Amino acid sequence: MLRADFENNLNLIQDEILELSSMVEHSVLKAIQALKNRDVISSQQVIDDDDLIDNKQAEIEEKCIQLIALESPVAGDLRIIVSVMMIAIELERIGDYAEGIGKISVLMGDMPPLKPLIDIPRMAENATKMLRLSIDSFVKRDPHTALDVCDLDDEVDNTYNQVYRELLTYMMADPATIQRATYLLWVAHDLERSADRATNIAERVLFLVTGSSSRDDFRASLNS
Repeated sequence: MLRADFENNLNLIQDEILELSSMVEHSVLKAIQALKNRDVISSQQVIDDDDLIDNKQAEIEEKCIQLIALESPVAGDLRIIVSVMMIAIELERIGDYAEGIGKISVLMGDMPPLKPLIDIPRMAENATKMLRLSIDSFVKRDPHTALDVCDLDDEVDNTYNQVYRELLTYMMADPATIQRATYLLWVAHDLERSADRATNIAERVLFLVTGSSSRDDFRASLNS
């Protein structure tokens, strides 16, 4: 395979990462909107659409394997292909979390809301922002943006802890709220894990660009 052909095939695979990322972001936001609106039909669509995300991830993995088999890449080229495969897996996992939120919404059915959903949608906005930034950092090979993603994860964690404490207070005050509060805890947990997966992508970018996935190492290099 000519070098130009290899680079073209690699670019095509990276374009598919962008497509997969868009599918996953749409799924997360749709799942949260359906939860807010108590829209069981849209929630079921999120569940059904997870198969499309799974299939896209499998396609990307297969193309990466074929490229490795045909080209036998080394050094930087191999690192890029392996990064693409790992990023696709992280995206697929976020899709699973969106599916999980859809399933929770279906389980809740027409249960009256325990409280207005304010913090959970904010978690979703931050998690999807982290996802966009992490993919952007990969496309641009930008470790600074990747570092920003890692820092944003702390904000999502703090919101999750706040939601956890608030829902625990509801359950302690009124045992009748336990089931509804538990459902919302599951949703918040899925969003917190989605943010963690976006952080994993950002750390993969740090490794791709700098040779180390440690954000502390990169910060130290900026100050040296």
